[in-house]
Amino acid sequence: MNLSKSEEELMRHIWQMKEAFMKDLLEAYSEPKPKPSTVATLLKRLRDKKAIDYKVYGSVRAYYPKISKEAYFAKRIRNMIRKFFNDSPAQFASFFTEQTELSEEELSALRDLIDQQIQSRQQ
Repeated sequence: MNLSKSEEELMRHIWQMKEAFMKDLLEAYSEPKPKPSTVATLLKRLRDKKAIDYKVYGSVRAYYPKISKEAYFAKRIRNMIRKFFNDSPAQFASFFTEQTELSEEELSALRDLIDQQIQSRQQ
């Protein structure tokens, strides 16, 4: 699932709120706020992409995510690795650690995370 920048921004609000009415979503935007019709269009697109759904309470809809933020971004990262790094997580990790100017502490923390993942998979 590929979302546009505008759709991702709206999804971030929905993920944060877990369930949101249109008025809540409009309030969540910083100035300049989008028009209600723009948000309605984005909500329809997100529903068509099966990223969200809604419950009806009387005459209003409460929107909620159908995909978690973690699942969405994991898929995005996998697609990026496939597309830009020849489907090689090692190439991605090499690029990431060389190009992001991580501190020694941050690199050490990454190594610890990788070691923990290796240990948990060996059990």
